[in-house]
Amino acid sequence: MTSVARVVDVDGIPVSALLREARQPRAVVLALHGGSAYSGYFDYPDRPRLSLLRTGEALGFTVVAIDRPGYGSSAPHAAELATVERRVDLAYATVDRLLAARPRGAGIFVLAHSIGCELALRMAVDDRGRDLLGVELAGTGRHHHDDAVGILGDALRADPAPRRPRGVRDLLWQPSRLYPEDVVGGARISSPSPAYEGVVARSWIETFPELAAQVRVPVHFSLGEHERVWRTGPSALADIASLFTASPRVAVDQQADGGHNLSIGLTAMAYHLKVLSFVEECVLARAEAAQQRPGRAS
Repeated sequence: MTSVARVVDVDGIPVSALLREARQPRAVVLALHGGSAYSGYFDYPDRPRLSLLRTGEALGFTVVAIDRPGYGSSAPHAAELATVERRVDLAYATVDRLLAARPRGAGIFVLAHSIGCELALRMAVDDRGRDLLGVELAGTGRHHHDDAVGILGDALRADPAPRRPRGVRDLLWQPSRLYPEDVVGGARISSPSPAYEGVVARSWIETFPELAAQVRVPVHFSLGEHERVWRTGPSALADIASLFTASPRVAVDQQADGGHNLSIGLTAMAYHLKVLSFVEECVLARAEAAQQRPGRAS
């Protein structure tokens, strides 16, 4: 069985996505890819073992990987999606249209990678975000890795920022031994990035802490052991965890033998299993909370 490619219309804007449905889902996982990619990041062609969609479905979760605003079918409308509010509304409406009357189990959990974490956090702090099961953030951070400072520093200060500064490919894909040979570079999932992402990237260091402090759902945060865009290690993970002051639960993890692109590396299966285990815990916590509400029979 293959993942189903879908396009839905949201107020005149076509939004594309990949979907794999569990018959009676424990929950729905909404996956948000990073920059210069599309939803195929979570279901890499001819690499089923790396697929979040396939692993999630096998474990009883429906998985929806949308092409974020300005990617895929919505790319021609990128100029209309420059505002944060428009992008958040589009994401929520896309999920509603894709799922329609389909079962959602305990609810929706948002998993995001790299610059896709900005949309995930915006969705979480929106009024509608109070109903989310939780969020997973990966491939992002608060401070750039020493290897990235010189490469990204000048680019992020430039307006407009250059599309791809020299050296960025190595930051994203080295050490290459962490990925299947045919996956290095991500040619089969590459996509032009919308212009608004330059603004997101330049402001992220300030925006991340501000948004994190407003998140009121459980958070799982992951970095690869060999992440080279963002600082990693125990102190970096503790620093990130400290930002989520309103969250009822924060878990952090450093993925052994992982690089920046955790969902298409050789350890993708291990990474996905950890995150889906956290989703399952969120499902159980919600069920327990429902049992403890006033008026429920003991």
